[in-house]
Amino acid sequence: MGHHTAKPLQEFESASQDLSALGALGSLLGAKDDIEEGMTTLAKLTKQLDEEWETEAKFLGDVCDAFDLIEVLLTAAAQAKKG
Repeated sequence: MGHHTAKPLQEFESASQDLSALGALGSLLGAKDDIEEGMTTLAKLTKQLDEEWETEAKFLGDVCDAFDLIEVLLTAAAQAKKG
């Protein structure tokens, strides 16, 4: 999953440090720090989700392997019974 989110996440994190587009509006509203903090938090959460998705994908692969093994064992048992 990380290969899909790495570049956008890097660009997002870079943008969180350069909020000059807000200009005076950001300064007047005091929002610049809040926005930077929010963007940093979102970037961290995205990284955590990526790690979680990788773990879940590995788990699902392991479950599939287990079912494949069960299928092989059941087939072998059925053949032995016919045998």
